[in-house]
Amino acid sequence: MLQAFLYYKKSFSGFTKEVWWLALASLINRAGAMVLPFLSIYLTSALGFEMGQVGIVMLFYGMGSFCGAWIGGELSTHVGAYKTMIGSLVLGGICFYFLGYFQTLEWFCAGMFVTAMVIDVFRPAVFVALADYAVPENRTRAITLIRLAINLGFSVGPALGGLIIVGIGYQYLFVVDAVTCIAAGVLIWVVLPKKEARPTSEKIARHSHKKIMSDYPFMFFLVAVLLFSFVFVQYFSAIPVYYKDIRMLTEDQVGWLLSINGALIFLIEMPLIYALDSPNFSKFKIIAWSSVLLSLSFWLMWAFDWNGILVAGMLVATVAEMLCFPLTNSISMQRGTGGNEARYMAYYTMTFSLSHTFGHFLGLNMSAQFGFDTLLLTLTMLALIAGVLFLLVEPRFKSKLRR
Repeated sequence: MLQAFLYYKKSFSGFTKEVWWLALASLINRAGAMVLPFLSIYLTSALGFEMGQVGIVMLFYGMGSFCGAWIGGELSTHVGAYKTMIGSLVLGGICFYFLGYFQTLEWFCAGMFVTAMVIDVFRPAVFVALADYAVPENRTRAITLIRLAINLGFSVGPALGGLIIVGIGYQYLFVVDAVTCIAAGVLIWVVLPKKEARPTSEKIARHSHKKIMSDYPFMFFLVAVLLFSFVFVQYFSAIPVYYKDIRMLTEDQVGWLLSINGALIFLIEMPLIYALDSPNFSKFKIIAWSSVLLSLSFWLMWAFDWNGILVAGMLVATVAEMLCFPLTNSISMQRGTGGNEARYMAYYTMTFSLSHTFGHFLGLNMSAQFGFDTLLLTLTMLALIAGVLFLLVEPRFKSKLRR
């Protein structure tokens, strides 16, 4: 037991204080982001939207996220990650506040687009900031620490959000989101030393996007990431509706079930990545196995009517997430060189934005048109295909991958 504790403690060692401050800001920000896990339920239950309309809202969310990721990469390159993070958090808080006042489909779609665009400027910026504040040998674990903070916030947020909904109503979720976003931005401004944008050569500035688009192994890799994330994002739109409408869970039960994800990541992800971040393990094979686990999580929901299986499915999906996202994130960051890190991370982040754009829309509409059984089986197969793609890209990618 003592050895296990010492190993767990060691996995958190070696970080600079700036990395810890970034992690705390990410935790505060994500703990307040309790609107998103309940968004599909809010739109159907509180605003009376139909499933197809919810899909349209999520489509605008994805498009805004895509634009925000691109803008975040460009701003991080030209003005620096420090200013980009603060601006995104403060403006994102303002957007969340006003989003709560929109009631019609048209206004909510517009508000969702702007809000997603502003808040997702933060995503490439925070990981680029790690290149400024983390020591090189710790960057994979630093990425994992940020993810851990985000997911610890995600563990607290849905549970608190469910209680707020049951106790005082949906409207206050938007207020809490606004306050925590702004608080995270103020924290970064107060405690982190200011970092200016690193100089980027004119040649890189002019040709970097062309270079990235012609990096065919990386593009193939992003296709696999896109498919995996397309499947995974269903846990934030279609699956909460499935929990409520098919499995008859209440909003607070949905919140507690989703909070398992963040709690498990908090307990396990850092030592897990610490053990796997070694030349002895193939990152691509680990990611392929994570796709198999993600597939299993949806198959379990399809195969068993017992509600207890929902917990097992969430546990399996969380392990899949822990194995996939830190490693794919690290691979993408390592791919960028000579000032291109921000843009490589922007492309990686835009992949998730695309999955939000089409994943929520198609998932919700498929469940509305063909039922949740069809959706669950489709997701099971798509996750397996993603695993095959990761295995196929490894030999094309590995020769150029720097550890």
